[in-house]
Amino acid sequence: MIENKIYQIIGLCQRARMLVAGEFAAKQAVLQKTPLLIIVATDASDKTKKLFKDKCAYREIVCVEWGTKEKLGKCIGKEIRAVIAILDEGFANKISEMLNRSE
Repeated sequence: MIENKIYQIIGLCQRARMLVAGEFAAKQAVLQKTPLLIIVATDASDKTKKLFKDKCAYREIVCVEWGTKEKLGKCIGKEIRAVIAILDEGFANKISEMLNRSE
């Protein structure tokens, strides 16, 4: 139930244009220190997971491993996406709160 709500909030975030999706776009956002939350799919490659965990830790950006590539892409109306960067504080806080509750 909470999982579906999180996907819905990510979809709303996409419609508000407050996220960037895909490894390249998310990496560029991290390097510019613009995202407040990075979501890496659990089925992303180990290399991708390590890359984003390291870059986010260095820049003090919250990075979580959650969801699947297929569902992350589907909830934003795109093909599969391994990484999503949330750019809005309100959306980032709500998603983080719900992820903590689902654990």
